[in-house]
Amino acid sequence: MHSSDKDIFERLRQGETISPNDSQSGRLREASFATMEWVQRMNNSSNPDEIRSLLSQITESEIDASTAVFPPLYINYGKNTKIGKKVFINFGCTFLDLGGITIEDNVQLAPGVKLLSESHPLSSRDRQSLVPKPVHIKRNVWIGAAATILPGVTIGENAIVAAGAIVSRDVPANTIVGGIPAKILKFIE
Repeated sequence: MHSSDKDIFERLRQGETISPNDSQSGRLREASFATMEWVQRMNNSSNPDEIRSLLSQITESEIDASTAVFPPLYINYGKNTKIGKKVFINFGCTFLDLGGITIEDNVQLAPGVKLLSESHPLSSRDRQSLVPKPVHIKRNVWIGAAATILPGVTIGENAIVAAGAIVSRDVPANTIVGGIPAKILKFIE
């Protein structure tokens, strides 16, 4: 079986770069447009139970009652996002999850946080290709307002990402990072 014969979403989860000429590439946009319908419904709700229910449908996984989401929340696919318990997602966050996003328990995302698990090659010849790399936010992390977590980054347990930071490398546990690009500012005891 050729790689392109496998399901495109499975290939993304496995980290395969997807060419714009891939025979299944149209499925990516179709899936995103289908997700947008659910996202719009969720973003028009102010009922916490309904928001969690709709997010559960978007992610195809149960969102625990201890998790709170303040819409709007923007997600392009949803099925590659996993959200733990006691998570707080504040207004205006964006998840590009074709490469996979995992948010463990007790994570706090401030307004405007972006979790981006997708990128493109540097070469202009290949730039329309999609390069998936998972984002993993470990337990007890706090990500400050308007911070951006780039593809392939893991934020270690108990870490804090300062507001406005752009994180392009893994963040060790028990550290505070900030800046562009984010660097370790302090160790947490």
